[in-house]
Amino acid sequence: MIGPVSTGELAAALRTWRDRTDPADVGMAVNAPRRAPGLRREELALLAGISIDYVVRLEQGRTRTPSAQVCAALARALRLSDHEQAHLFRLAGHAPDRGRISRRVPAGVRRIVEALHDHPVAVLDATWTLISWNPLYAALMGDPSGLTDRGRNALWKQFTEGHTNARVQHSAQERGVLVRSMVADLRGSTSRYPDDADLATLIRDLYAASEEFAALWDSGVVAGHHQSRKTVVHPEVGDVVVDCDTLTTAEDDLRLLVFTPAPGSDARGRLDLLATVGTQAMTTAST
Repeated sequence: MIGPVSTGELAAALRTWRDRTDPADVGMAVNAPRRAPGLRREELALLAGISIDYVVRLEQGRTRTPSAQVCAALARALRLSDHEQAHLFRLAGHAPDRGRISRRVPAGVRRIVEALHDHPVAVLDATWTLISWNPLYAALMGDPSGLTDRGRNALWKQFTEGHTNARVQHSAQERGVLVRSMVADLRGSTSRYPDDADLATLIRDLYAASEEFAALWDSGVVAGHHQSRKTVVHPEVGDVVVDCDTLTTAEDDLRLLVFTPAPGSDARGRLDLLATVGTQAMTTAST
C-alpha cells in the first residue's frame, strides 16, 4: 500500500461528492428546506456506518488513511461510479494491485444488492470478510456495522471459539461441507493474491487458533464455494430456513451471498415480517 496522494485532495473530493448527493436519492427524508444542497455530515455518517467525528476528520484532512472497508462504505453511501470509487481508493492509499485482494464494490454490484431488497444479500471479499450488505441481511443476521474487520470474517467466526454467530445453525454434515468448501476456496485465493499481507496474516492466525482449520488447510484441497443451507434462529421472528448461494464476480473476485427461502418452509413470510420489523427498528434508532 502507498500513502495517500494528498489528504487535502481526499477531503475536497469527499465534500464535493457529499454536496452533490440528493438526500432523497439515498432514502433520507427531506422535511424542511436546507441551507446547503446535498447530504449533511451526520447523514453521510449514518449511511456509511461510521461516526460523525470521523467524517469531520476526513473532510478536514486530519485522517490520512481510511481503511478499504471505510472507503467501500463511503462509495456506497455516496453512490460513486466505478471510476470515482477507484479515485477514492487511490487517494486513500489503496492503489490497485493485482497481487492484492480487492475491497472495491463496483456500482453494478451495489445495484444488484439494492434490487434484491426482499432477500438478505451480503458482499464479501476473497478473504471471506464482509464488506457490504443490505438492510434485510442486517435484520436477519445482526447488524455487522459495529464489528472489526476480523469480526466480519466468516472463516474466523466458523473456526475461532467464541466468535460463531449464535443465530446460525447447521447440522454437523452441513457445517462440515460448508467449512471444507470455504477453506478450499481460500486456498485458491493464495495463488491469485500471493502478495496480499492481510490474506497471509489471516491464514497464519487461523492455523494457530484452530486445529480443525489446520487439518483442512493441510489437506491441500482447492475448490470453489457453492450452495449451503442455514437455519437462522431470530429472536423476533423465530427460525428462518434459507438457502445461501455464493456468486463470484469476475473483475474484483467478490463473493455475493444471496439468501433465498428454503423450499417447503415458511421462510418467505418470516423474511417479509422481518423486513417490516427491521425497518421500524432502524427508523426508531436513527431519530
